Amino acid sequence: MKERIERSREQERERPEERLERAVRAAEQALIEFEIAVETFRVEVENFSRLHHQKLGPMYARLDELEALIAEATAERTGDPEDRSRADEARARVMPMPGVEELFHGWMDGDGLFPEAVAMLTDQPVRPPQRVRPSEEARKLYRELARKAHPDLAQDDRERERRDEFISRVNAAYARGDEPLLRELAEEWAAGPVPPEREPSPSEELYARLDWLARRKELLTAVARELEEGAIGSMLRMAPDDPDKLLDEIAEQLLAQVAEREAELERITAG
Repeated sequence: MKERIERSREQERERPEERLERAVRAAEQALIEFEIAVETFRVEVENFSRLHHQKLGPMYARLDELEALIAEATAERTGDPEDRSRADEARARVMPMPGVEELFHGWMDGDGLFPEAVAMLTDQPVRPPQRVRPSEEARKLYRELARKAHPDLAQDDRERERRDEFISRVNAAYARGDEPLLRELAEEWAAGPVPPEREPSPSEELYARLDWLARRKELLTAVARELEEGAIGSMLRMAPDDPDKLLDEIAEQLLAQVAEREAELERITAG
């Protein structure tokens, strides 16, 4: 009872700003953790998207080509203007789009097929997709650096600029899954200047800070929702522990569809 009374008295003697300062610090740490979670998921979506295009893109391209060939063979047999129109539309869908070769890093050969597609369709060994998913150690290093060097912990513009520049390098290293570089960055930060402790702020500045933190979280929530609801994010959430297995399952389904379309094309051209 006596201890409770003492705590109550201490709270009464507390400056009005102190509770606000604690609230701001708590909100800052919560926002940093949220930003780390969103950035981690963004990198996972980006990497899964790259693997998806690398592994499944050739099969989607082959399916589009077969659909066009089937439509063209059908139009050739029937002579129907509607069939010809459908064939033209199907062929248009397989025309190279601007930037497609850049997207697939020039893997398309002179016949319009990717080496991976040729390998898959001829039962040859397929080059495994490059794994760029950060390791668990890289994730740990990234989280630690983000917590320590986050720009929101800066007290002035100069310090914020230093942190912004450093965190941009941290993000780039994490996106590549570069664990050694993340270790170097951790050593660099540890050897750098220690930020001074935060000075008490006037109440109005603290309220403004809380408002900014709240708006920032709303923005990040919208970003996270967009990532989760996107096609790649939705697929990734279906198998967060083993996304490679999900890609393998989709690849099997696509290969089955390719076999069906090839059989259909053979029936049409043979008839």
